[in-house]
Amino acid sequence: MTTYTARPVEPRVLKELRTADDAGRPPAPFTDDEGGAPLRCCLRRSEPGERIALVSYAPLRRWAAETGARPGAYDEQGPVFLHAEECAGPAAGHGYPFADAHRTVRRYSADGHILGGRLVETVGDDAFRNAFDDPSVALVHVRAVEYGCFLYEVRRPSA
Repeated sequence: MTTYTARPVEPRVLKELRTADDAGRPPAPFTDDEGGAPLRCCLRRSEPGERIALVSYAPLRRWAAETGARPGAYDEQGPVFLHAEECAGPAAGHGYPFADAHRTVRRYSADGHILGGRLVETVGDDAFRNAFDDPSVALVHVRAVEYGCFLYEVRRPSA
């Protein structure tokens, strides 16, 4: 049985984003008084009182830089929350985070082009198995339905 991994934003990238985001702006950390923000650094919701930042992030652009993909017009950037300072990352066995609402599973080719998306009620192995059943799918983004925000990525498992 294939295992799929929800990938947080990588520590090296987080360090960069805490200096200047993908739109070239410095972060503006704040204290989250209410909690509940979906943190892409540790794949959990923020707790009241934590210092976080909302930054612009271009996940497909960064993946393309690693792989040589050319997403063209599919390159986009959007807002993501992260801890204002370095954190420990996701807890071991974190599973599929932010599964408390409908999500979109957006599929991308090795060139970085959108191959389609699917609305799912529950993010789980079936959603990724369905996406990766298409051999042209290299990467999947899980996104929030209500705002379209990037939550995390899942890459095609190694053979």
